[in-house]
Amino acid sequence: MDRLKIGLLPMYVEMYDRFFPQMRAQIDMFPRTIAEELGKRGLIVAAAPVCRVKREFEEAAAFFEMNGAEAIVTLHLAYSPSLESSEVLAAARLAQAGENFKTVLEAAQHTRARVRFYFVPETLEYLKKGGRIGTASALLGSLLNIRPILTVDMKKGMTHLMEKARGTSRAIKRMLELIEEDQQQYGLREIIVHHINAPEKAHQLRDLLINRYSVPVSIHSIGPVIGLHTGLGTVGFVYCTEI
Repeated sequence: MDRLKIGLLPMYVEMYDRFFPQMRAQIDMFPRTIAEELGKRGLIVAAAPVCRVKREFEEAAAFFEMNGAEAIVTLHLAYSPSLESSEVLAAARLAQAGENFKTVLEAAQHTRARVRFYFVPETLEYLKKGGRIGTASALLGSLLNIRPILTVDMKKGMTHLMEKARGTSRAIKRMLELIEEDQQQYGLREIIVHHINAPEKAHQLRDLLINRYSVPVSIHSIGPVIGLHTGLGTVGFVYCTEI
């Protein structure tokens, strides 16, 4: 049986190199580890350097074509810790225990269905800049102090509007109502508070959740994919239900 040749494409955010250059050594080490592990599993790996900007991605594409890569595996290196990864971790634990592929896949799908993600931006300016809302909607929303409650479709990996509220405080209150509804119906396993340069609000929200629920509650900053569109001051949380 012929071995599959894959192209490994590590992707990073160029801004991180400018502001956190000390992280780069660890970032470069991780793709090499992944390439070695894929090789141990019978794959031929053509690994590109870490890519951040258009030129580097174009060079990587040419490298894969020259080396006859039959498929490309992307490796995202700039996500913040989140329960978005919980389905992968659940599947990995079963895989390490020697379970078959069907069982591993079902565990990942089951965990993904139990994850909820809600967040609210402090301003509509970044949603307007990113083309998520129009100028008129942003102006009207700012005048009326409207704050969107956003959520992530864990199956499709897409962010969309769930509800609207007058002001950040009311939006957070509504998000807390949503988590309480899930707690009453399904139980809670773990909560992560997310924020973008809003540590004070994040700690207040974490303390409230710790006092309310007997589950682990931690704080992590929001990653660049969501953060780019929501901007500074954004707060929210992601959690996993028991059932």
